[in-house]
Formats: sequence, structure tokens, C-alpha cells
Amino acid sequence: METSIGNIPRHVAIIMDGNGRWAEEHGKERIFGHMNGVESVRNAVRASVRNGVRYLTLYAFSTENWGRPVQEVEALMELLCKSIVNEGRELCEQGVRVEILGDRSRMSEKVQEHLSLIERETSAGDRLTLILALNYSSRWEITRMAQRIAREAAEGKIAPEEIDQQTVAGHMATAAWPDPDLLIRTSGERRLSNFLLWQLAYTELYFTDIYWPDFTEAEFDKAIRSYQSRERRYGLTTKQRREK
Repeated sequence: METSIGNIPRHVAIIMDGNGRWAEEHGKERIFGHMNGVESVRNAVRASVRNGVRYLTLYAFSTENWGRPVQEVEALMELLCKSIVNEGRELCEQGVRVEILGDRSRMSEKVQEHLSLIERETSAGDRLTLILALNYSSRWEITRMAQRIAREAAEGKIAPEEIDQQTVAGHMATAAWPDPDLLIRTSGERRLSNFLLWQLAYTELYFTDIYWPDFTEAEFDKAIRSYQSRERRYGLTTKQRREK
């Protein structure tokens, strides 16, 4: 079932949850779920392009994920590198530009090289910006933002009383992109898990019990239709929004 033409979210963010549980229910190792989740990433990208979404942010690896078993983390990093090599051509053909959000300093040299490679290869994409959140957390980002503003204040570049919401947003790692209009989280969990806490202030939230490896283009369309049925008031009344 196709989504209606109007009221398409400009920016969709997804917490891709449930890979491990999906694998366990299939009697497999957790990495099996992550491997099958790659197809769901393809589904989300294709559905985004088809629906006219301009930005898609995927929460791929959080700062807390380093605490997982070493074998799983290593397998995830290897899967990331393989996916970058395998997906580059199709992403270019679809007009997808890949950008990375997060602290790359803890990544291995090999992973950092692959991340730079996919950014270069897809830099001409103009239909969809695919933002991969890797070694990312909101607390890391907010701490980084506070440090940057504090340095500028100490250097006399900005007065404390001049700091406002625009100043904060402009020093976030996400400053180049609009805030998400829609957040999707799979696997039945109902929490934000340290993801884009500043940016999600007025984002519409959509939760589904489906595990990430089972997330199809049809499921993406379903989330879009849910978004289209909602009224976004940003703290105002319906009348005020209609009069703006």
C-alpha cells in the first residue's frame, strides 16, 4: 500500500532494535541478526527515496555498545566495512549521500578509512542524505557542544548572555541537518536510548513490535501513514497552527 503524496516527513530517524533477539529466536548467534538487518537498512533507504524523505538517520552503534562482548563488537565492525564496500554502487545509483555522525576516534584505522571512503564515493548524492550514527550518544554530543561553547566564551568570542537555543543547536554535531520529523523504533521497546535527545523535542514517535530484521518497505510506509494522520502543533493550539 502506497503512502499518500502530501505531508511526507523531511527527516526520519530510526533506532534499529531487535537484531540479537531475532537471531536468538531463530536459534542463531547474535551476529546473524545483524547480518540480516542489513537488508532492512536497504528497505529503509529504498522506501525513503521512494517516498521523498530527504534525510534518514540510523542509530547503528552507540557509545554504550562498546560494552557488548568483544566478539560481537568485532563482528559488527567487520560487517560495517563489508557493507560499505558492497552497498556503495547502489547508494550512488539511488542518489544517496552518506554522512557519519559520532566520535570516530575510537574506531580502528580500517573502519575510519572505510567511513571516509563511503562519504567520498557518495558525496554527489542529492536525493537522500543517509546519516549513520556510529559511536554516538546524545550525552557525548551535548558534552561536546558545551565544551565548544565554553571555549568560545573563554576566548571572548561569545558572551554567556548571548547563548540561546540557536547557539546550542549550531554547536551540535547535527547542526548541518534539520531535526527529525519522525522517529521509528523497532522491537517493542519504548525509550530513546540516549539518541538525539535535543533534536527529538517535537518529533513524532512511532513504535513497532517488529524486530529490525523483519522491517520491510511496507512497514516503513506504515510508519509514514501514521505520521501523516497526526497533527503537529509544537506547543500551540490547533487554531494557532492553522493561522500561522
